[in-house]
Amino acid sequence: MTIDQAKLEQTLNASIEKQAFSGVVSIRQKDHVLYARSAGYADRSNKIENSLETRFGIASGTKFFTALAIGKLIEAQKLSFSTPLKDCIALNCPRYSQEITIRHLLTHTSGIPDYYDEDKIKDFDNFTLSIPWYALRGPRDYLAIFPDEAMKFAPGERFSYSNGGYILLGVVIEELTGMKYQDFVEQSIFKAIGMSHSGYFAMNKLPEKTAMGYVEEAEGWRTNIFDLPIVGASDGGAFTTVCDITALWKAFWSYQILSKELVEIYAQPYVKAETEGEHTYYGHGIWVCEEAGRNREEYILGGDAGVSFMSRINRVNEIQVTVISNITNGAWAMLKDIDTLLKGAQVR
Repeated sequence: MTIDQAKLEQTLNASIEKQAFSGVVSIRQKDHVLYARSAGYADRSNKIENSLETRFGIASGTKFFTALAIGKLIEAQKLSFSTPLKDCIALNCPRYSQEITIRHLLTHTSGIPDYYDEDKIKDFDNFTLSIPWYALRGPRDYLAIFPDEAMKFAPGERFSYSNGGYILLGVVIEELTGMKYQDFVEQSIFKAIGMSHSGYFAMNKLPEKTAMGYVEEAEGWRTNIFDLPIVGASDGGAFTTVCDITALWKAFWSYQILSKELVEIYAQPYVKAETEGEHTYYGHGIWVCEEAGRNREEYILGGDAGVSFMSRINRVNEIQVTVISNITNGAWAMLKDIDTLLKGAQVR
């Protein structure tokens, strides 16, 4: 089946209307825009519409930035994949294994118990912690809520998605650089590659052209300001734009952020993420879908109260799809429709 841009636009416009989608959609091939559209409101109360320049929260999409920052430190020879965590920071968690390495944390194979265990949480829109969200401004603030529990498994044994593991990587970054985690990422990645609209913004002090996140409830909607850390850290919470995500992929694959050697290590399937799907793997800070008969795709994603995001790239046909929504789960139905449209199609 051949799909031209007119058909693509007609079909996806209808999908946006049907789903009452709120956010941005971008589909590109190489440097050519196949489809780009914003919809819905960044601020519902004041009826400020989303645009292609709107900044959105991307939840766990932030983990890719953390992995890239660790890569910077590896290239600076300040640590390696095999460096034990205990050699980087003093962690007051005596039940955690002394064998945990940087690679284990990057690949979600550390086995540590998670402060935000997504296997246990039933209601992400109403999840709370033992300390208030407004007390969480940097990765070190999370250490007080790390569970005093036994390891899930021995380091390296298998995959188990871990927000806490990426919090520890943020603490490592701060320890080795002497900088706040957010400042190091903004300086060494965002500013270095021209992601000029991205940052870690306080939820109660968002800059202009930033979308609020929305949670749909039986009696209407509410913003997500009381559902997330006041400032994003190393496991989630950065804000970005669809254009900055395009710049990110371009810089990553052209080795402007990390060396070719590290890029290929990061993007290779390292461990099978059996809980996430039959063909799903995790590399180093990046997801990989590898299915027989189809081109491999690398992607980053995130979901939280009032946030849903995925950006993926197929390096064979060079198609890049990015969907960001400021509604819980708002991106997933849109991505499903895009998959149906592009699967087996030759885009021209």
